[in-house]
Amino acid sequence: MNRTIIALGLLACSTHIAAQDVNIYTPGSDEGIVYFLPKTALEVNIIATRINYQPGELCQYANRYLRMNNVNPQPETYWEIKQIDVRSAGVPDSTKAYIIKLKDKSVLSNIELTEDGIAKAINTTFPKEYEQNKDYELEKPLPHENSRKYMTEEILMAGSTAKMAELTAKEIYNIRESKNLILRGQADTMPKDGASLKLIIDNLDKQEKALTQMFAGTTDREDKVFTIHVTPEDNVKDKIILRFSRLLGALSTDNLAGDPIYISINSTVPLPVVTDDGKKKKKPEGALYNIPGKGHVSVSYQGKKYFEDDVPVTQFGSTEVLVNDLFNKKINTRVVFNPATGAILKIDKD
Repeated sequence: MNRTIIALGLLACSTHIAAQDVNIYTPGSDEGIVYFLPKTALEVNIIATRINYQPGELCQYANRYLRMNNVNPQPETYWEIKQIDVRSAGVPDSTKAYIIKLKDKSVLSNIELTEDGIAKAINTTFPKEYEQNKDYELEKPLPHENSRKYMTEEILMAGSTAKMAELTAKEIYNIRESKNLILRGQADTMPKDGASLKLIIDNLDKQEKALTQMFAGTTDREDKVFTIHVTPEDNVKDKIILRFSRLLGALSTDNLAGDPIYISINSTVPLPVVTDDGKKKKKPEGALYNIPGKGHVSVSYQGKKYFEDDVPVTQFGSTEVLVNDLFNKKINTRVVFNPATGAILKIDKD
């Protein structure tokens, strides 16, 4: 749950508001509201599918009666990578910690923070429409029809598995013939309208599928998300972030049972050269925010690129200051920040 910190004695007063005192935070120094600007961690999400195959009871007769080749008579469970997605996630940057003194009674003191203390909004509430949707549409196993529910008495009373397979195959062919007659308009009794036609065809499809799985078996597919966070650096090429095995799924980087998943990162804009002149850092003259740069990120597995795009990266950008003149009793200023990057999403003034 996000927390909102609102200082006592806010904008409602009509007294003169002095320039807000924003300092670089040093533990144990001044009292006030401490907030962080975020730095970027790349959230790499591997959406993998666990596939569970169970052979049908009549699988050994699949080729003989239904001409179904290569039906596996053995159960099998394996994994496949369905998708890889990369997003920017914000984590507090300990080198960009600031404190807002409460004594100044400025709207800057009305600041909303995340649970980690990252600034989200000033003089307003973070809008829900800016909340990042982190949910993926994941595939889940569906219940299978009971095949015996559609077997005739003759099939169920068959004296051998071979005879049961023969009679089940005949029933499947009868169902297919019934569908063809209806679709051609040649059935003795035709549906009265389109809705009735669809209902009958759907029911026949369900019966055919249930009986066919006695030969072909059933396959369940279930998606799972594996997440790893990567600290972005410039000029990273083919760094192993995870391993993946068809039999075991996602594995740690040191588990050689899987093939490596690689990430490459490059800043799309050259990073400025930072020099340390030995001078003391100047005191900020207002609220600080980030202007994130961009990193070109690609993720590959077994020679195939599953992700390639430009992603906002705070470390490849710069930090700027919102001047205090925006926050005074004559102008009602509201600012919304991106908690993942520290960039300004919206400024309202009235």
